[in-house]
Amino acid sequence: MPKMKSNRAVAKRFKKTAKGGLKSAHAFTSHRFHGKTKKQRRHLRGTRMIDPIWVKSYSELLKK
Repeated sequence: MPKMKSNRAVAKRFKKTAKGGLKSAHAFTSHRFHGKTKKQRRHLRGTRMIDPIWVKSYSELLKK
């Protein structure tokens, strides 16, 4: 039986945490920062946790 391939689009965007959650970068961070407040820009830095509703379906796509 052939190997299961992970969905490459999902693999590039999400990383699994030790407890099984998923983290990703924030959206709206690539350009047009002059239209965003300093607070918005500050809060978009770093990573965020994916909503638990989506974790199961995204984890299925990450399986190798």
